[in-house]
Amino acid sequence: MVSQDRISRKIAEMGLLLALAVLFGYVEAIIPVPMPVPGMKLGLANIVIVTVLYLAGWKQAIIISALRVLIIGFLFGNLFSITYGLAGTALSILGMTLARKTGRFSVLSVSALGGLLHNCGQILVAVLVVIGFPWQWYLPLLMLAGLSAGTVTGILNRLVLPRVKPLFS
Repeated sequence: MVSQDRISRKIAEMGLLLALAVLFGYVEAIIPVPMPVPGMKLGLANIVIVTVLYLAGWKQAIIISALRVLIIGFLFGNLFSITYGLAGTALSILGMTLARKTGRFSVLSVSALGGLLHNCGQILVAVLVVIGFPWQWYLPLLMLAGLSAGTVTGILNRLVLPRVKPLFS
């Protein structure tokens, strides 16, 4: 049987990680980074999400990701940004989880795949919601952006994971 202290500790850990992911999302929202295409972001909060995926598991990563998208969406976005964010998050975490489970991919590769799939999920929603959405030119740009942001996140996670792993024991 799991002790009450262990449950309380896990809830506190996940709350802190959610707060950190929201903080990173906030930093992205207030610091204007010029991007060539609307909707592109650095994805700083994904440093936290990949860390959670590796150290706490896919279920916790889904929960923190979904809550982060909702909180950031209500604070700085709208219903459309929430819809796009949830679609991207769902596809991203599914792909990262499957890639990680194979044991054949590094954290950098898993993270890069996550960035790529996140943008695929958003494009899929745009195609379904926006009549005449020009996905043919938007998709390659977002794939490049997602791959780049995911790679940067993966590089940072290679530095972060060994340092925070003892905290998850």
